[in-house]
Amino acid sequence: MNELIQKINKLKKDKNAVILAHCYQNVEIDEVADFVGDSLYLSQMAAKTDADIILFAGVYFMAQTAKILCPNKKVLLPRLESGCRMADMISLNQLREFKSKYPNIPSVCYINSTAEVKSECDICCTSSNALKIVESLNVKEILFLPDTYLGKWVEKQLGNVNVITYPGFCPTHLQIRPQDIDEARRKYPDALILAHPECHMTVSEKADFVGSTTAIMNFAAKSDKKQFVIATEKGVVDRLRRDYPEKEFILIKDNIICPNMKWHNLIDIYNSLENEEHEIQVDEEIASKALKCIDRMLDVSKAGVK
Repeated sequence: MNELIQKINKLKKDKNAVILAHCYQNVEIDEVADFVGDSLYLSQMAAKTDADIILFAGVYFMAQTAKILCPNKKVLLPRLESGCRMADMISLNQLREFKSKYPNIPSVCYINSTAEVKSECDICCTSSNALKIVESLNVKEILFLPDTYLGKWVEKQLGNVNVITYPGFCPTHLQIRPQDIDEARRKYPDALILAHPECHMTVSEKADFVGSTTAIMNFAAKSDKKQFVIATEKGVVDRLRRDYPEKEFILIKDNIICPNMKWHNLIDIYNSLENEEHEIQVDEEIASKALKCIDRMLDVSKAGVK
């Protein structure tokens, strides 16, 4: 593995390439990644990079987002089959039908959506900044898609905005049930339970803390507690165990693994970078419209809500 890591790092230098890796990826990919984080952080890093090539160790919509933000750069996805089942739950036609039922209401799309969907929404968000994005609109009602659970979590946190949600969801997070939280309380009474807002509301309501992958990791790092039950994808637990060996991190269930996020390995990354294969392309008109949606999000995230 060390030899492969050295080869990838040499390729990065020779080709002026940067590797972005999501927290749900196989943990060994961190050894070659320049930036590791959640969707918001990686979008920000893609927008700032001066590299000629961006290799995205993530899923398809993430690589699309990088291409939209960096149209003149070559964006590679090591395995093209690495899609997102949530993003696939809403097509452009389904979005148009959804919006037609609620005319003149602003639409917020989760970053877990295709470029086509982003191109017809007012603003994008991630789980890190969803509250801030919705607040920035300063309206009483919004459309939120495709994740109904993140949308309803935002509605509950804000309390003064009616969030009309599209019925999409994350199949991985939806495997976590409220009885799993109850069982964890019994088995680990001293542990704090940290959950992702893509979980079902009945799960979020039982957790001690709800936040994005980065928020969960930051909370665990700063907490005086020594034991945590993690109710999100296994990649978060892998990184927490590596970075904070003095604390105990328990995955809520052994099967909380996103299969699409786990497609990539170091060999795939090497081959993709060596051959510059599996390049992501986005239609120029779609990309131009989607860029406005993403840029609005990045502007709000940078400026904050006043």
